[in-house]
Amino acid sequence: MTIIETRGVWLTTTDSKVLRSQQRIAEAMDFLAETGFNVVFPVVWGRGATLYPSRVMRQTFGIEIEPLSAGRDPLAEIIAQAHRVNLKVIPWFEYGFASSYKMNGGELLAKKPEWAARDCHGNLLEKNGFEWLNSLNPEVQNFMLNLILEVVQNYQVDGIQGDDRLPALPCEGGYDRTTVERYRQQFGKNPPQNSKDPQWLQWRANLLTEFLASVYQSVKAVNPNLLISMTPNLPDWGYQEYLQDSRTWMGRGLVDMFHPQIYRRDFLSYKNELNKILNEQLFAQIRPKLTPGILMKIGSYCISPEHLLQAIKYNRACGIRGEVFFFYEGLRENNNALAKLLRKGPYAQSATFPSLADLNQASTPQIVSDSILQRGLRIFRNIF
Repeated sequence: MTIIETRGVWLTTTDSKVLRSQQRIAEAMDFLAETGFNVVFPVVWGRGATLYPSRVMRQTFGIEIEPLSAGRDPLAEIIAQAHRVNLKVIPWFEYGFASSYKMNGGELLAKKPEWAARDCHGNLLEKNGFEWLNSLNPEVQNFMLNLILEVVQNYQVDGIQGDDRLPALPCEGGYDRTTVERYRQQFGKNPPQNSKDPQWLQWRANLLTEFLASVYQSVKAVNPNLLISMTPNLPDWGYQEYLQDSRTWMGRGLVDMFHPQIYRRDFLSYKNELNKILNEQLFAQIRPKLTPGILMKIGSYCISPEHLLQAIKYNRACGIRGEVFFFYEGLRENNNALAKLLRKGPYAQSATFPSLADLNQASTPQIVSDSILQRGLRIFRNIF
């Protein structure tokens, strides 16, 4: 019987050198295919630059490609090497509407200061170290849409991916003159100083949802088989903190693949967050689209083999066909230990990447026996 699952991993430029040469890319694609993966999500937009030669960036900011990739086209290299071993490629617009990280807006806002997002004090919008473009500004939205369309029109990709910064805006934003005037025209008053005022939250979130609708419609006009993949923050927190109304996105059918970031460092917390999502009728109905994001590695943290196997086992027990791991380098830790565990355990049998028809059909939860978890742990112990 053919297994249909999403087995994905993010490829970053942070704490990873995979994208720094064509040889490393080829080696990584071979490694992922051998491990049982079937889709990669490579970063193509981050730190105010693209990882492919961009006409949009050159015309708008005079920056054709991020400096370390000058003279190359990493995206084209990834596509060629991934498709060679039957891996799908869904480019990840990692920075989304963030302009820079701890650089006071970086080159983008140095050249277009009018595109800056502002807090209620008129300061450049900053949250968790990231400085932001004004994602409610139609010009900024058009710029981002053009970046996305440039990729889908010029490369043989299988879709595009937004994340916790696309579409998004920290809830403290929206106090620039243009947005304030738009709000005043509609409601006859200035936006409230309370950034989490319910009406103010919903109004701004709606603008971002409409942007996502434009992305969906525009990408599908290029090729209706291209997938719109989104990996937002968890629904409640994402809405309250970053104006990501993922419930409305899913209800309106604007997302083909939904990868909420269930980035928890123990299995019980992961299980609880996943249960919250599945207990909502809306998300339960779109279960085939749901393939959670799992935190494999960040900084000095690396997921334990027990947690990894438990999460996969629980996903399958809930009728969830797949997961996406953040990020690639976690598979290479400890002499590729987790990759070996996956290959000999839950990813032992190859899986076909789901089609649009698969993603849009109903599914019945399947119970996975405890023997899978125990067998996987024995495999891991035998590795060492």
